[in-house]
Amino acid sequence: MRPYPPIAEHGLIGDLQTCALVSSEGVIDWFCSPRFDSPSIFASLLDADRGGWFAITADTTSADRDGAGHPRDVVTRQLYLADTAVLITRSLTPEGVCEVIDFMPVDSPHTATDRHVVVRVMRVVRGTARLLLECRPRFDYGRAPHELGCDGTSARFEGPGVTAHLQALGPVVFEADGTDVRAEVTLAEGGRAAVVLTVCDADGEDPPPVSADDVLRAFDAVRAYWHGWIARCTYRGRWQEMVNRSAITLKLMTYAPTGAPIAAATAGLPEQEGGERNWDYRYTWIRDASLAVRAMRDLGFTEEAHAFRDWLIRRLRDGGAPNGEPLQIMYRVDGDPYLDEEVLDHLEGWRGSAPVRVGNGAADQLQMDIYGEAVYGLSQVGQVGDLVGFDDWRHCAALLDWLCEHWDRPDEGIWETRGGRKDFTYSRLMCWVALDRGIRQATATARPGDLPRWTAARNAILEQVMDLGWSAERRAFVQEYDSEVLDASLLLMPLVGFLAPKDPRWLSTLDAMECDLVSDSLVHRYDPAASPDGLRGSEGTFSLCTFLYVYALARAGRGHQARYAFDKMLTYANHVGLFAEEIGLTGEQLGNFPQAFTHLALITAALALDTELDGAAGAA
Repeated sequence: MRPYPPIAEHGLIGDLQTCALVSSEGVIDWFCSPRFDSPSIFASLLDADRGGWFAITADTTSADRDGAGHPRDVVTRQLYLADTAVLITRSLTPEGVCEVIDFMPVDSPHTATDRHVVVRVMRVVRGTARLLLECRPRFDYGRAPHELGCDGTSARFEGPGVTAHLQALGPVVFEADGTDVRAEVTLAEGGRAAVVLTVCDADGEDPPPVSADDVLRAFDAVRAYWHGWIARCTYRGRWQEMVNRSAITLKLMTYAPTGAPIAAATAGLPEQEGGERNWDYRYTWIRDASLAVRAMRDLGFTEEAHAFRDWLIRRLRDGGAPNGEPLQIMYRVDGDPYLDEEVLDHLEGWRGSAPVRVGNGAADQLQMDIYGEAVYGLSQVGQVGDLVGFDDWRHCAALLDWLCEHWDRPDEGIWETRGGRKDFTYSRLMCWVALDRGIRQATATARPGDLPRWTAARNAILEQVMDLGWSAERRAFVQEYDSEVLDASLLLMPLVGFLAPKDPRWLSTLDAMECDLVSDSLVHRYDPAASPDGLRGSEGTFSLCTFLYVYALARAGRGHQARYAFDKMLTYANHVGLFAEEIGLTGEQLGNFPQAFTHLALITAALALDTELDGAAGAA
């Protein structure tokens, strides 16, 4: 087992309440339970020694090795069963070919539960193979000890408040290794074995005995679930496989009991190897989730859009965030606003990238753009006045009344920089969006609201952005007032309707971004050297921004340029079609993985590009 595989060398499995990363060697090196934002049980991705892991790998002890210690004559490949979240890891050796099939059953996903199951099936499809199994849980991010009970065919790991049960099927015999277990499994062609990991509260009932038929039924059920879900997708464009994979990834990272999407499956993965930009993304950002609503709605997934609408309305009903604002920028998946940030000093971080942070101190930041994204997200579901009921419409109207008084304030901005509050153009843009969509919704549904006041505030924001957010010298909209720095967040201007996609000022801004922020079609979100953000180190290009750039090019009528940029960006996807937050200088993926923002932007770009190319073909 390699310590610290590349971030991109993973697939994602999940049950719509939590998820796990499986490396391309067959190692589960990230798994939290019972929720996405719970403490980890396996986290060797963040500390190879202390984090814990669950490995089923081909035996390479006798293999010839290269200078880095990797076996020369063992090749691994990983793929998804088409249009599902069933992950297959294949190991090809001179003696045979074996597969490990990983999945998490999706049973009653809308009911929150402490019980979560990972099924791992081993089989040999050619020759013979010897597989090595190691299960080494480390509860509470590796801080809590555990006790082991092992009888050969089952093992019980008892941690504080949580228990993990491991059950074996076939020729699998567990051996105690301290408080962990290991096994050696030898299978001939056609041979199969399986292990089932069940994690539950310490006072929960032990799982019932499991049979081969149980595993087969679970496999058939999870395959049928995903095939049935993706069949609702209405996309029939040029990039069907990538769009479907992005949609499944977004679904995997949505907490089904509340409908809240998380920003990414992981915490603490760095934006630069060895750097300090290591954040916890296992929470629900108003911004990310609201934009995801549009992407899912555009694919025909209205149930997910309605579920998030209900979650967001509940936040408005709560009557304000702890920081005194109507909303805060992020919450836990159940709506809990408290995300106290702590540093896990005992973990060394991925390849030494410390500090490892859990929780997120940016939750207390003032980011005025979230009000635009919130109202925008609600309006994407349908007519707000028709969908939320009269009482909840009053909450929306009160939010807009409040915004009329408070929109003109410096804030920390969309990128959650820690360099102080500024007059960010994007924040004012999204305040305009909130008022604009509110006015439209009130008018369309005949709901009460102070339309003259809302209209006056909306127009004042427009004039301010056009005057102070525009640099005559750069001939572009800039990151903050009285600045010459560009910012890729403004690529959303045409998407939200602030400017037409072919407006002269917008086309000039797009050209300026190409000069300053674009490198071989990949887009930086801004230049930290020109606009210090209070953090050390650098970062890669931002994958979200690259896909938004494709969208903007397509809407501007630059279809050929957009398609080339899109096709090149797809080459940076990992082997199963997943994207992290950023792309490094040599094409490596960086940051938390997979990232929802990237995948929703991929969907948005694909839809826009299909429309542009189809229109161009029709005109020709």
